[in-house]
Amino acid sequence: MTNKPVSIIIPVYNIAPYLKHCLDSIILQTFKNTEIIIVNDCSTDGSGDIIT
Repeated sequence: MTNKPVSIIIPVYNIAPYLKHCLDSIILQTFKNTEIIIVNDCSTDGSGDIIT
């Protein structure tokens, strides 16, 4: 059985206090065939700095 890829879409708007924890929890999953798509909607709280 092959592992089909999973896309995870994260909408971001002023969630800087939670963003690192969110990304870490996805990266640390045992299922590794994933792609993370982050959509930043003009955050003003530094979320963009965490993403890049």
